[in-house]
Amino acid sequence: MKQAKKKNQRPDKSFKTELKRRFDMWLLQHAQAFFFSLGQYVKNPISNLLTTAVIGISLALPASFYLLLDNVRTVSSSWDGSLQVTLFLQTEITEEQASEFANKLNKHIMIGETIIINRADALSEYQRLSGFAEALDALDENPLPNVILIKPAMDNMNEQITNELITELEAMPEVDSAQYDSQWIKRLLFILDIINRIIIILSTLLAIAVLLIVGNTIRLSIYNRRAEIEITKLFGGTDSFIQRPFLYSGLWYGVFGSIIAWLLITVSMQMLQGPVKQLTNLYGSNFELIGLGFVNSLILLLIGVALGLFGSWISVKRHLASIEPV
Repeated sequence: MKQAKKKNQRPDKSFKTELKRRFDMWLLQHAQAFFFSLGQYVKNPISNLLTTAVIGISLALPASFYLLLDNVRTVSSSWDGSLQVTLFLQTEITEEQASEFANKLNKHIMIGETIIINRADALSEYQRLSGFAEALDALDENPLPNVILIKPAMDNMNEQITNELITELEAMPEVDSAQYDSQWIKRLLFILDIINRIIIILSTLLAIAVLLIVGNTIRLSIYNRRAEIEITKLFGGTDSFIQRPFLYSGLWYGVFGSIIAWLLITVSMQMLQGPVKQLTNLYGSNFELIGLGFVNSLILLLIGVALGLFGSWISVKRHLASIEPV
């Protein structure tokens, strides 16, 4: 019985040994192709660097547009989420009555904050901004009413809720009119949507350009090594074995192209950071440009690698089959 068990264990052990040997051989072949393709890249640094630079620029353009669009969306989302209704009170409403009315509004479930602009401050600001200071001084009394600015208690109020609130406010006897202009925000969102679609089209065209660049570069590399490929096939080399270094070459083009794209975007964002910070300070905002970050940088790298591998795979499949030993 013991001898039968030993005989049954030997084939299983032999199978595992053979499987491990084949896996080790597979890893060795990939490692050889990996470093061989890197050596081929370093062997012709000028031409390969120029090709990689073109790939990097092609990747950087849509990525930078997407990044700028994300920054604009970050700013516009804060505008879209902050409703502000301007209430123009009746002219006979005094400052004390306006203050009492504002306190009453603060108890409303949909109102989070009220800011009173009294008629004297409003007239002073209008004189300063309009340029009609002398004409306004000639008036016997202040024609401007007291104004209350209302901010909501909730973010992202939809249009139906907003209209209901404005209708309710306009019906109050203290209110002469209520103003809320969201058309410019809607226009901005439509413009951003158009820009987003333009970027998608541009990204698609540039991705095709990267595939063509990588494919053409691999095609030239295949024809330059035609004699070597013929000899390898003559000695029994399979297409998978022959195409492996070319695929890794495409990978290196994608990796280094992504690195160049990342450097271009990072340097560009650093150059814009200072002027944008100064501009936002003038508007009393602490907004800062959002960079690529780890996740977006990883996505950029993966896109570059995918385009490099896919472009080289298309070229290898198309041109390698046409080479046969004579």
